[in-house]
Amino acid sequence: QVQLVESGGGLVQPGGSLRLSCAASGRTFSSYAMRWFRQAPGKEREVVAGITRLGFGTEYADSVKGRFTISRDNAKNTVYLRMNTLKPEDTAVYYCNKADATPYDYWGQGTQVTVSS
Repeated sequence: QVQLVESGGGLVQPGGSLRLSCAASGRTFSSYAMRWFRQAPGKEREVVAGITRLGFGTEYADSVKGRFTISRDNAKNTVYLRMNTLKPEDTAVYYCNKADATPYDYWGQGTQVTVSS
């Protein structure tokens, strides 16, 4: 199975930016559409953004459209999430996974993003 390691989170002020990375193991990374998810305290995990296998198609939650950009580098087995104009409501643990991942699939440890002044 694909192993996932998210990184790049941290504490940032409102209006700031971060770039998250998700490194995946395995030779089949380019076979999967990928998504970034997030889970805030007391809330269910939600989809933030998605990208097709070769990166030609993307999708975004309404709450992040125009602020976040998902991309991938299949040569590096890595998917990225560029987050601009961050808001306090973006505070959450961010995860990446296959687009069809369920709660019962393998999940990485995630990376914490905290937006606060």
